[in-house]
Amino acid sequence: MSPAILEARALGFGYGTKAVGRGVTLEVRPSEVLCLLGPNGSGKTTLFKTMLGLLPLQAGEVRLDGTPLSTLARGDIARRVAYVPQAHAAHFPFSVIDMVVMGRTAHLGLFASPTAEDRRRAAAALAALGIAGLAGAEYTRISGGQRQLALIARSLAQEAPAIVMDEPTASLDFGNQVLVLGEIKRLAASGLAIVLSTHDPDHAFSVGHRVALLDGGRLIAQGAPHEVLTAERLRAVYGVSVAIERVAGGQTVCVPDYGAPAARLTGIS
Repeated sequence: MSPAILEARALGFGYGTKAVGRGVTLEVRPSEVLCLLGPNGSGKTTLFKTMLGLLPLQAGEVRLDGTPLSTLARGDIARRVAYVPQAHAAHFPFSVIDMVVMGRTAHLGLFASPTAEDRRRAAAALAALGIAGLAGAEYTRISGGQRQLALIARSLAQEAPAIVMDEPTASLDFGNQVLVLGEIKRLAASGLAIVLSTHDPDHAFSVGHRVALLDGGRLIAQGAPHEVLTAERLRAVYGVSVAIERVAGGQTVCVPDYGAPAARLTGIS
């Protein structure tokens, strides 16, 4: 079995002295998609930021290629793991191509400027996501969904062997969701390690090799999608009744049972 690129061991995470999660152990390997599911407020984004070294550990350890993350320089981390945030507030009128070229920063020396090759790789990343026509557009003036695709393109241009994606399809219409999920499958097939969070069990069934289910900052279950995402477990975590069905072509889907009342409303993370 290939060694883990990114792993968390008995991780405790939160903000300052406030604990959000405890005892979480995860790992993602080359050619694998790990999908993290959980209700709003369960700690998914906080977990990701801690695994990336953007928030200090409260307990446990994060390892990158077997090396403790705490011993690595930021540049070393950036060359190994790319990050696609859940949302991005645009304040400066950069062009889309310039935003994507920023993904090449990890490969540049101090005070170095992007080269023609860096711009070529950024353009190729935009083309891979079908948004090459936005290259010259002002980043602050494109739609939220288009900005999300540009951020994914930036992570591709970074050319790291692992990508962490925080709800990469959240702002996208159905067509662009299909496009991004297809790109995620292609990237994993090419050897990348990908961990992503999603609210949609169907996405996990579609692209996930493994699933981790988080609730209240605790890891409830981890394993193959069909083992973790059962109707009983989803009801316990989300408070709604669902059915897991296999449709034509062998695809598994999660269908809500509207005849049963919701058991709870979750907070906003």
